[in-house]
Amino acid sequence: MKKQGLNPYLPSWEYVPDGEPYVFNGRVYVYGSHDRFNGHAFCLDDYVCWSAPVDDLGDWRYEGVIYKKTDDPLNPDGRMCLYAPDVTVGPDGRYYLYYVLDKVSIVSVAVCDTPAGKYEFYGYVRYADGTRLGEREGDEPQFDPGVLTEGEQTYLYTGFCAIGDKSRHGAMATVLGPDMLTIVEEPVFVAPSEPYGKGSGFEGHEFFEAPSIRKKGDTYYFVYSSIAMHELCYATSKFPTKGFVYQGVVVSNNDLHIDSYKPADKPMYYGGNNHGSIIHIDGKWFVFYHRHTNGTAFCRQGCIEPIAFREDGTILQAEMTSCGPNGGPLAGRGEYPAYLACNLFCKDEELYTGGFGQSGAWLDSRFPKITQDGKDGDEEIGYIANMTDSATAGFKYFDCHGIRKIKIKVRGYCHGVFEVKTAWDGPALGNITVNFSNIWTEYFADLVIPDGIQALYFTYRGSGGASLSSFTLLGDE
Repeated sequence: MKKQGLNPYLPSWEYVPDGEPYVFNGRVYVYGSHDRFNGHAFCLDDYVCWSAPVDDLGDWRYEGVIYKKTDDPLNPDGRMCLYAPDVTVGPDGRYYLYYVLDKVSIVSVAVCDTPAGKYEFYGYVRYADGTRLGEREGDEPQFDPGVLTEGEQTYLYTGFCAIGDKSRHGAMATVLGPDMLTIVEEPVFVAPSEPYGKGSGFEGHEFFEAPSIRKKGDTYYFVYSSIAMHELCYATSKFPTKGFVYQGVVVSNNDLHIDSYKPADKPMYYGGNNHGSIIHIDGKWFVFYHRHTNGTAFCRQGCIEPIAFREDGTILQAEMTSCGPNGGPLAGRGEYPAYLACNLFCKDEELYTGGFGQSGAWLDSRFPKITQDGKDGDEEIGYIANMTDSATAGFKYFDCHGIRKIKIKVRGYCHGVFEVKTAWDGPALGNITVNFSNIWTEYFADLVIPDGIQALYFTYRGSGGASLSSFTLLGDE
């Protein structure tokens, strides 16, 4: 029997952002950086890999550590971090891992005979004369490599461009030869940075970081994080190194621009940087991206949403959900952990729309956050902490039938109620009273959820702060 697909799709204690998904031999493999719970910086841990059968995105398997930060000859003591990687299959059938260390602006490459085996250091991307890309006079710094191999050539996309930095012109595309290291066509710019966006069609969505490349039919899709950071945007071209035209937003990790269930400019989660890509799996298309947890920029979790294409090849922006990998609503019965919340906000929304680097007030303990009690690597179910008055956790979607009672599991210095709603701004269907407890305590209420596909929202009203561990949907039985 298939497991339900959930967001985040990996266990709540696993923090693998920057997801680059690929289908190899009937399985989906996801490569990304590796955040550390309660870490002080991005990407502190070694690369790991997870995979799932193409027909069951609820059945993820841990493949183990595939590459250590100390495997790079430039990093023997591990003082540098492994930033977002990408993987491609070379002309020789081997798997090549491209990455950049956090303090060295060159592209490193590792290789393996299998998708998720132990990768071994292979070399650095270089010009024909041996000079490493990023170190020749006039080179711009290398960052966040994305790769696509066609025949004997590999297209390498790189770049990081902060707002106002005129020294960096945009995302770069470089063509490599069959040895997967040597440059055969020098870098060209395929998407502009903010200072050079005027008249480009990219205005307001210029390239920031996180380049990723995919091909659908005869069209190349260049996916990237824009200067807004919370959004993954995309541009298309019939050519891999020129002619890219801005097309729109694939997904936003605070659901901005979406107006199907709330105003387009209302954030529904705590925004921050974003990184991921699109992938065709078992006849359907999905976008992989990440969200922020633990009230910091450094604990990011991977999520998946289905995407749809219009007839002209453009993509409808995906909505953040709790059920994205499931391909449809979750079963409207049983217990669900609170860390599956796809919406999480409070009345002070203006303090967290910018994400890290622009706002950061949402790191304060006054704001709700998804977290865990244990240390990094503990296999422990996450929960939502810091739910003060007005804090709302939303879960989408459930196929509900005959729900007559709801149970929640709560602890904390709190005295109030949880309103249960089917819309973020809708009327309460009922209240569940909660009180102070230092241990997880169950509270019930007789409460009818209308039959059909529903979103569920839990809003805390009262004094103190509550932590929400789970909710359970129960019928008459």
